[in-house]
Amino acid sequence: MEKIFHGKLKPKDIASALIAEFNRGNLQAQQIGGGEQIIVQIATRNFRRSGGQTALTVTIDAVTDGVAVDLGKQSWLGLAASLGSTAISALRNPFNLLGRLDDVAQDIESLQITDRIWEIVEDVAYAAGASFELSERLRRLVCAYCDTANPVGEPRCIACGAPLGSSQPKTCLACGFVIQHNENICPNCKKPV
Repeated sequence: MEKIFHGKLKPKDIASALIAEFNRGNLQAQQIGGGEQIIVQIATRNFRRSGGQTALTVTIDAVTDGVAVDLGKQSWLGLAASLGSTAISALRNPFNLLGRLDDVAQDIESLQITDRIWEIVEDVAYAAGASFELSERLRRLVCAYCDTANPVGEPRCIACGAPLGSSQPKTCLACGFVIQHNENICPNCKKPV
């Protein structure tokens, strides 16, 4: 699911925080691209000491007055194999589980990568003053009749009096996606508005 944060936030801010958090221990993180679109790949190291293999891609795009963050699907095959071999060895001999505690701990940590990514992204966004609400610039809408900028929420144009109701922008409070006046369900995250 994509989340959009409106405010003074750049893709490099989020990419730097993700790399700082995940480029250590059994995980490695790398940045691809720069400027308007940055991709951060997070994966387990090839020569790790414990746990199965996983990988995840985070795409960070600059949008009007903000940043859109999208997480790709996490690769589960290596984790499933590692957890499966732990279960089989524990069934054969329960004491084998003691020798695989590091593997189990690493696999559980890898399963929680997605949640940790969203925590970091939201922390960076909120620290920069960004949120799911419309940015200050997007809180103005232009009258179709006289081209005057009006604050969001005004029922009529402050210059000519034309109605503005159907052109009022708003955002989904769950993901920050800008939605249309007549939409009751967010087209991005499918949650009720």
